[in-house]
Amino acid sequence: MGQVLLDISVSLDGFVTGPGADVAFGLGIGGEPLHDWITGEQTDADREALARTNTNIGAVLMGRRTFDVIDGPHGWSADGFSGERPGIFVVTSHRPSRVRLDGWFEFVPDGIAAALKLAQDAAGERDVMIMGGGNLCRQYLYAGLVDELRLHVAPIVLGDGTPLFERTTLTPFRLVPRETVSTPNATHLTYSVEQ
Repeated sequence: MGQVLLDISVSLDGFVTGPGADVAFGLGIGGEPLHDWITGEQTDADREALARTNTNIGAVLMGRRTFDVIDGPHGWSADGFSGERPGIFVVTSHRPSRVRLDGWFEFVPDGIAAALKLAQDAAGERDVMIMGGGNLCRQYLYAGLVDELRLHVAPIVLGDGTPLFERTTLTPFRLVPRETVSTPNATHLTYSVEQ
């Protein structure tokens, strides 16, 4: 079985979207610079971080809001994947009535543990990546189900939006630094997660 990876872009003040994130504004108002390391003028280190993000992924977990953006009119295109598309599992309390990219997603209403089990079964020896949104990432982190956290810290302050971390009374976890790579677009941080 592979690792469970949480891989997400975040602002310096801890937001994974700007305010007003929805289908029309996927990353919220002012949130696009979060992904400049992917969509902008990349350095070799940015390209390596992106390649590492996509390497050995056998399944992906996402929340319903992330799905709504990805499957929305400004979301992913049907020809957006080169090579084999991993299994994509959406943690949600209900299946949407319509799916633009039909056949790409499996909807899991039974919670994060059930979704992770399905993703791990689909991934086999490969890794499972949790890609967002912020709420789903927090749930997996706080439940102790993440092996490695990869943060791509964009050099912006959003001031509001969807936070990656929130105050909690749950058992804290420790992050053990494994790698730090800085570019003009982002600081790519890799941590092992210890509970």
